[in-house]
Amino acid sequence: MKEPLILIKGAGDLASGVAHRLHRAGWVPVMTELAQPLVVRRTVSFAEAVYEGRVAVEGVTAALAENERDIAILRRQGIIPVTVDPAGTLVKAMRPAVLVDASMAKKNQGTRIKDAKFVIALGPGYCAGRDVHAVVETKRGHYLGRVIVDGFALADTGEPDPVNGYSHERLLRAPAGGVFRSGRRIGDTVAAGEIVGWVREAGDDQAPPPEIPVRTAISGVLRGLIRDGCRVKTALKIGDVDPRGNPEYCSAISDKARAVAGGVLEALLMLSEGDIKCSFFVESAR
Repeated sequence: MKEPLILIKGAGDLASGVAHRLHRAGWVPVMTELAQPLVVRRTVSFAEAVYEGRVAVEGVTAALAENERDIAILRRQGIIPVTVDPAGTLVKAMRPAVLVDASMAKKNQGTRIKDAKFVIALGPGYCAGRDVHAVVETKRGHYLGRVIVDGFALADTGEPDPVNGYSHERLLRAPAGGVFRSGRRIGDTVAAGEIVGWVREAGDDQAPPPEIPVRTAISGVLRGLIRDGCRVKTALKIGDVDPRGNPEYCSAISDKARAVAGGVLEALLMLSEGDIKCSFFVESAR
């Protein structure tokens, strides 16, 4: 039997946690991304395949696919295809059996319940039963990973999840719009107040463009940092300092991503119950 197509919109750290879980369960999903992904947790995001061509996260490999032929070849090899598709045309062209909207946009940017047989979304902005078949809770706390089949996930508060008591303090944000550069690497130890990068603003013909430093607010380990050369907007999240100070966490899928991934797998099993469960989830497994 032909393996059903599972398409994941987005390839950041949460989306990659979902793709990793589905791959371990026996399926090879397809992931879509922007032409210039602004991913912070790059060491655990399959979005890096857009830049590097091929990446691995905890033993699972993803590679950049230029077209549907590449996608088919990679899937046969057990490699997760990542393709640039900002307009979402692939959903219409490939007609996936399952669509997982993992873009984490905090609002619905066009996903419809009719886009696939089963449509699942991560986090706030989607109404289960109207926009999608199921929503998976992404907010840390008692309900993280919960599958919602009627209604919404918890609203976005704008406050980052706390780690060791730090929330917004652990985030690095662009101090201005421009091009970001940094000589630091994910996994580096940093001190509070340390400069970890600069944003070069747009200049004019008479004066060179100024560079505004990006400083840490707390000490810890750089768990995430966007790529050098990315163009950013003011206040965009461009980095993440982990106050726990363990560099091993930088290359490991987070507890949050694993919980959300478990919710997606649960949602798939719930939605398929009494419909095509045997053919979809048993015969198609590799």
